[in-house]
Amino acid sequence: MVLFALRRLNLLLFTLLMLSVVAFSLNYFFPGSAIVNITGLVNATDAQLASYEKLYRMDQSVFFQYLAYLRELFNGNMGVSMSTQNPISEELITYLPATIELSLAALLLAMIFGVPLGFIAAIFHNKVTDKAILSVAMVGYSLPVFWLALILILVFSITLSWFPSSGQLNLLFEIEQVTGFKLIDILLSDSPYRWQAFQDALEHLVLPAITVAIAPMTIFIRLARTSMLEVLESNYIKAARAKGLSNIKIIYHHGIRNALVRIIRDMGLQFANLMTLAMIAEVIFDWQGAGSWLIDSIFQRDYTAIQGGLIALATFTFFINILADFIYASLNPVERYTRHATR
Repeated sequence: MVLFALRRLNLLLFTLLMLSVVAFSLNYFFPGSAIVNITGLVNATDAQLASYEKLYRMDQSVFFQYLAYLRELFNGNMGVSMSTQNPISEELITYLPATIELSLAALLLAMIFGVPLGFIAAIFHNKVTDKAILSVAMVGYSLPVFWLALILILVFSITLSWFPSSGQLNLLFEIEQVTGFKLIDILLSDSPYRWQAFQDALEHLVLPAITVAIAPMTIFIRLARTSMLEVLESNYIKAARAKGLSNIKIIYHHGIRNALVRIIRDMGLQFANLMTLAMIAEVIFDWQGAGSWLIDSIFQRDYTAIQGGLIALATFTFFINILADFIYASLNPVERYTRHATR
């Protein structure tokens, strides 16, 4: 297990190193001065620019400039936003938790509905139920996220008035930000209307979470179906049938447990897809997360914020993938003894 962990951490460090190289290179591809693109100080005086040029070793070779850039990143200094002049690290702390909250809610929905439907499709392989579930999965995967979001708003918000169409919480509730996760902050607050605010936050979360969850749910359906079919064709399942065990006991005691292990392996990869879909949903539902913040930065040509958002979102996604690998390896001993870091 130690060697497995070292291989994964080595892969993580190498990937983050390549990501930092890409982010650093953008400073020279973006228009304007490289030092302004790194620091974000668009209205800095000549004395301030000279100080930062010395800090980032702009008078030396590109290699030493990159080392200085890495040093500042490790110190948590990503510069300031060109549009707001606020530190990028503070803005990420403000907006990133909302994106993580939305992505986790969507992932939970995708797994709760996708995995059981995939198992049902595998159990009724090549029957009407199987074909119907696969057809629904194909349609769900083909729906554009922005179109689905607008349809959900039109039906469930405007026509039926079941859920709000935008925002994270009604403006009537004043909740102090502690963790950045709206549901957790509400539970931690001492507001007398805490439970009403919690219910309102859940109602605001429903439509964006469904929008983001639809495409990953269809992928989980296919993954669960394929995994269950492979398990049902394995030798130990055939031996259990030969012993006279019923199909219900075989599926419950052997099939589901072993099929879930294989699904966990791909959970981290789907989280990266969720983060991408969340960026689109945040703009449509006015969800104040890192996705909408990053897209606004692109429109405003806030190059410092673009670099910071790229590094933060990619790093978080890599950590989720590594965590999924560790969970999969803990449940599957064979994976821990593979000779290479990649599957």
